[in-house]
Amino acid sequence: MTLKLHCFGESGNAYKAALALELSDLTWSPVFVDFFKGATRSDDYRQLSVQGEVPVLVDGDLTLSQSGVIQQYITDKTGLFGGAEADTYEVLRWVLWDNHKLSSQVGMTRFLMNFLPEDKRPQEVISFMQSRLQAAFATLNTHLDGRDWIVGDGLTNADLSCCSYLFYPEPFGFDRAAWPHIDAWLTRISDLPGWKHPYDLMPGHPSDRA
Repeated sequence: MTLKLHCFGESGNAYKAALALELSDLTWSPVFVDFFKGATRSDDYRQLSVQGEVPVLVDGDLTLSQSGVIQQYITDKTGLFGGAEADTYEVLRWVLWDNHKLSSQVGMTRFLMNFLPEDKRPQEVISFMQSRLQAAFATLNTHLDGRDWIVGDGLTNADLSCCSYLFYPEPFGFDRAAWPHIDAWLTRISDLPGWKHPYDLMPGHPSDRA
């Protein structure tokens, strides 16, 4: 049975799930969610996700939301991306750190800088968020010094979670060249067989609304 991932290309959280699916070789297909036209606020979508968010994974009678939950489901289904048994909680620690300290703040900053009308972009808020992001980038860059992967010696959900927004081209205050260990790590990920950029993996692109 084909797994269905409700997603859209601009969503870094959806990309976490989509990339895990793609690298796992599970059979899946994306279902486009027209976020910018209010699809996640519709009554029909709320029947799928009471939280009104993407991604949502549908596997037969099972429906899951939240990227970290979907990633863990893929791990449980395939045995991939969980790391060594001894690293289970370390992988989870970095997934939760990303959700709170990195992805949530990148997602908000990127949205404010790129997807709001220019005259409605709150510059003080953007500057504040960018300053907080510098601390998160520093944490990740320092951790990756001397490491190929965030946890253990292979790709895990920690990597899949933390990398997601960092592949997007829109500006949000991240300069790969300024963070050499992050830069090298992102290159390792994009060199993996089967890797795809978010705009190649999921439907939806800013140019669609131009």
